[in-house]
Amino acid sequence: MLADVSLFLANEYRVSVIARNEVRMAELIKRANHSTAITPALVNYQAEELFRDKIKNLIEMNGPFDIVVAWIHSGADNTIPIIAEENNLFEHPWRLFHILGSSTNLKEVIDRVRVPDSSLYRQIHLGFIIEHNRSRWLTHQEISAGVIKAIFQDQSVHTIGTVEPWDMRP
Repeated sequence: MLADVSLFLANEYRVSVIARNEVRMAELIKRANHSTAITPALVNYQAEELFRDKIKNLIEMNGPFDIVVAWIHSGADNTIPIIAEENNLFEHPWRLFHILGSSTNLKEVIDRVRVPDSSLYRQIHLGFIIEHNRSRWLTHQEISAGVIKAIFQDQSVHTIGTVEPWDMRP
């Protein structure tokens, strides 16, 4: 769902992409202007020790992360702390863009997420679109465009679409 964000960042950075699906990863690399700009890591982030090893390998290959875009689903509460712990070993300033669903209480997440002082923590709140008095979920393209905009604007909270009125949620 964040393929366009990965491709956008690959124009400026060496990008490490973590995914579970080998076919989708291969498709992403084919779409890149320079296939060497993307370093793939196939791993399920819920397998914590394997995930930690992959993060260490990515940092060894490409250096510490400058920007992390993380869309972590429930049940993997240690994923962001693992990234933060491994990346913080270098005491290098970096930005973490944490993508969160429309029903997420952003203040509760801030209290739960543990990131080091060297990280600028940013939240991207995914909402929905209201058109012609009806609502729909965001498309992959709208999500990617919104994440790219959030990276440029670099605000503590960025909402893509709208999250209100709640009763209009699809």
